[in-house]
Amino acid sequence: MTSWKDILSDYSSYLVIERALSKNSVSSYISDISKLASKYKDKSPEDISGEDLSAFIAQQADGISKRSQSRLISALKSFFRFMEIEGRIQVNPTDTIDPPKISRHIPVVLSVEEIDRIMNSVDLSEPEGHRNRAILEVLYSCGLRVSELVSLRISDLFFDEAFIRVIGKGDKQRLVPIGEPAMQAVELYLSQSRRAYVSKKAEDILFLNRRGGKLSRQMIFLMIKSQCEKAGITKEISPHTFRHSFATHLVENGADLRAVQQMLGHESILTTEIYTHIDSRKWQDGIIKYHPRNHK
Repeated sequence: MTSWKDILSDYSSYLVIERALSKNSVSSYISDISKLASKYKDKSPEDISGEDLSAFIAQQADGISKRSQSRLISALKSFFRFMEIEGRIQVNPTDTIDPPKISRHIPVVLSVEEIDRIMNSVDLSEPEGHRNRAILEVLYSCGLRVSELVSLRISDLFFDEAFIRVIGKGDKQRLVPIGEPAMQAVELYLSQSRRAYVSKKAEDILFLNRRGGKLSRQMIFLMIKSQCEKAGITKEISPHTFRHSFATHLVENGADLRAVQQMLGHESILTTEIYTHIDSRKWQDGIIKYHPRNHK
């Protein structure tokens, strides 16, 4: 039986690292799920049913605003989607709950110049330098989720065809193109430093920690935070920011939205369309800036 305490700790890390939510949003989501845990403390998180959630929502909805109700449902959907991604549940109990009507979150995006600064900030003379540079290049070149990155295997690399194989949500496989800079960085890492860490327990895993094991999502998050500080980047950055930047830059340069959807592994193109809003915001800002009426 999985404890609520353990799974809430994992979920909190997921919100910070993969969802790149603010501290306030993470605190709100954890608070809502903690209330669910308190109500069903005698049940395992995996055993919560749709009926349980309906009863919980009805109890919590009494006397709170529509906005708070929407946030509660959003938190529940996010939590059980996390459970589904992690393979802890096969049936998502929130599937029968109507999604809340909330405004779309526009993610933080790095400029091409900021990406270059972060890449160039890596000290290749350090023991983990080639590994960290390869991680950053692959994140930006392929738009991977951090969970996909840490699970990437050497046997998933098809550099002769300039593709990698990615195991995404629900164990679904997809082929993603990889650019020359990323391939060169990975090859340098493989030839220069990976051999010092390799062990039998993770011999096919591409990116290894000092003990020869699989990197955690938290380790990737801390590495990226450190590199951003060295590069003088003040934005709130997470591994997912590289995924957002990858997609945004493709859309800005005219990539087909369906192709971007496939590369990101989105089930629905509606999810991918967020990047058209980012692109629209960019030219909207330009129009406002250069419109003659705004110079008065």
